[in-house]
Amino acid sequence: MGDPAGIGPEVIAKALARAEIHALADLIVIGDAKVMAEAIDIVEADLGVRSIDRIGGAEFSLGTMNVLDLKNVDMSRLKRGEVSAMGGKAAFEAVTKSIELAMEGTIAATVTGPINKESLNLGGFSYSGHTEIFADYTKTKDYAMLLVDGNLRVIHVSTHVSLRRACDLVTKERVLSVIRLAHDACRSFGIESPDIGVAGLNPHASEGGLFGWEEEREIIPAIEAARAMGIRANGPVPADTLFSKVKGGLHDIAVAMYHDQGHIPVKVGGFIWDGARQRWQSVTGINITVGLPIIRVSVDHGTAFDQAGKGTANEESLVNAIEYALKMAAFSDK
Repeated sequence: MGDPAGIGPEVIAKALARAEIHALADLIVIGDAKVMAEAIDIVEADLGVRSIDRIGGAEFSLGTMNVLDLKNVDMSRLKRGEVSAMGGKAAFEAVTKSIELAMEGTIAATVTGPINKESLNLGGFSYSGHTEIFADYTKTKDYAMLLVDGNLRVIHVSTHVSLRRACDLVTKERVLSVIRLAHDACRSFGIESPDIGVAGLNPHASEGGLFGWEEEREIIPAIEAARAMGIRANGPVPADTLFSKVKGGLHDIAVAMYHDQGHIPVKVGGFIWDGARQRWQSVTGINITVGLPIIRVSVDHGTAFDQAGKGTANEESLVNAIEYALKMAAFSDK
């Protein structure tokens, strides 16, 4: 469900009201049934809530939203659009419940709504985001964040660290690990022999050492090691041209060296702000944690507290996330 004070419940209500989404799979919301009922009212969706205490109690029919009810939100205290320990705790419990169900094989995939890191920490959970929670609770050491918007796929060597720290994390071992994760992720999407474009860290991929040494000492050796394994890795490619090449189909995926290097091109393409109407005209793109023993896909936006409760939040990213999770589940079955 995501943070109950954010737009997560509203975009879920909008997405699950779509007949074409209902037809794709048996979908269950994990969270608080009362929050979801109120979200349905806010967005005026043609849905009714069926509160269940176990997955087997769900009934899948158009117009019914099954909610595995954790009963962990006091509606008299819930203030939409505000940071709170209660909201962080409720979001965390929904995430860990989904991990538990996926690990035991009760559900095929998890799709997460947005959480608020400040609320999460106020609730007593010291994590910087979903990715770290999933890695911790699945005991996964080798993982990475992958963003997808249409043809543009971007996986990251580092994410939620300072820029200074991010440079230190560009090592041969980590870059090679992420190249391998990129290769495996593309295979899970049905790309048989993925072409991987690897970004440089420095401007112009260091221009032969003029602007830095990381390419020569760390990135190029990682690319060469990947090629020795039979992986089609190319680069280092200057970051100012790599993402356009991936979007155009020259490469299947890009390996970005740090958070903003990869996030900015994805969000410039997928997030379109309508200045006249003061709202997002389009919010596309998804976030996938690769390397886990389970499938985890998420929206690629935050809780948007400023929009919460207005019914105007855009559900496109969630729809994309559901579709990708199902695609990955289908290939994992094969």
